[in-house]
Amino acid sequence: MTGGTFRFERFSLELGDRQLRRDGSPIELNSRYFDALALLVREQGRLVSKDRFMDEVWRGVPVTDEALTQCIKTLRRQLGDSASSPRLIETVPKHGYRFIAPVESGPQATPAGSQPRLAWQRLVLLGGAGTVGGGLAGLVGGLFYGFAGASQPLQPGMGAVSILLVLLCLTILVAVMGAAGVALGIAAAEVSSRKIGPSAIVGGALGGLLVGAVVKLLGLDGFSLLFGQSPGDITGGFEGLLLGGGVGVGAWLADRLGREGLRAGAVAAGIAGGTAGLLIPMLGGRLMGGSLDLLARHFPNSRLRLEHIGGLLGEADFGPVSQRVTGLAEGALFAACIVVAMMIARRSLDQ
Repeated sequence: MTGGTFRFERFSLELGDRQLRRDGSPIELNSRYFDALALLVREQGRLVSKDRFMDEVWRGVPVTDEALTQCIKTLRRQLGDSASSPRLIETVPKHGYRFIAPVESGPQATPAGSQPRLAWQRLVLLGGAGTVGGGLAGLVGGLFYGFAGASQPLQPGMGAVSILLVLLCLTILVAVMGAAGVALGIAAAEVSSRKIGPSAIVGGALGGLLVGAVVKLLGLDGFSLLFGQSPGDITGGFEGLLLGGGVGVGAWLADRLGREGLRAGAVAAGIAGGTAGLLIPMLGGRLMGGSLDLLARHFPNSRLRLEHIGGLLGEADFGPVSQRVTGLAEGALFAACIVVAMMIARRSLDQ
């Protein structure tokens, strides 16, 4: 076994000295159990099969599965971990185990004083990745609403390209701001608890609530200042709370179900976000499509029209069915893009 040191949480695993320490104090482990922990930590984030444990830890010595089970049970007890709610060693039923906590490696232990800096780096990188993912969702949504608006009969002086560009910029801006709040909320919950758990739901919901409320306040004040009137209930804190919570659920599900693949994570996040996006108009709220339609209705001289979308869904205008369908699509796309972007960033950081 090669030398080096691996750090996770308050622990350091020193391969050269064959020593596990917590906050600098040694923890006693027998040789087999130390080798099993070293194998798990070196393969962080990847499944370690039962056969690998038998080959590399017990080295062909005939033992029963109970020996491996007792080994993992002892490691969890020494590390303060739990089989029912793991933060370090995760059981993959009938296949093996996986070490799921972030691990830092190097020839020497990382000084304890650097941990806050690393936590802030993780927060910023994960939050930034989620923001970029949200911007991508805004780009797709902007193209959809832009082409829908550009397909309507236009008044003189207003070209289709202008409508497309205006809606594209507006949608990307709103999506980036919303994604920044939600992603940073989820990342903060993950960094503070050192795992992706139910706290991600709270973090996403609070981040969405805060940004949604600020965006709505600034938007309404801006309309009142420029036009002397505001359009009313455009998307805001209520919608941010629900959609941010949906993204948090998606991040949690993606971590549980999609650790082996981005596709599974995207599907899980899309379902959670789409459900939240569908509930919002059903509860009287509005996402981007509903807000754009409200603006068009409130300002009679507006050249923005979304009736074409309603016509595709059998409605005379952008009615309840249109709002629910577009809300579902917006929520699914927004959540999937944020969660997948954060998954990619998380894998890069953990490796």
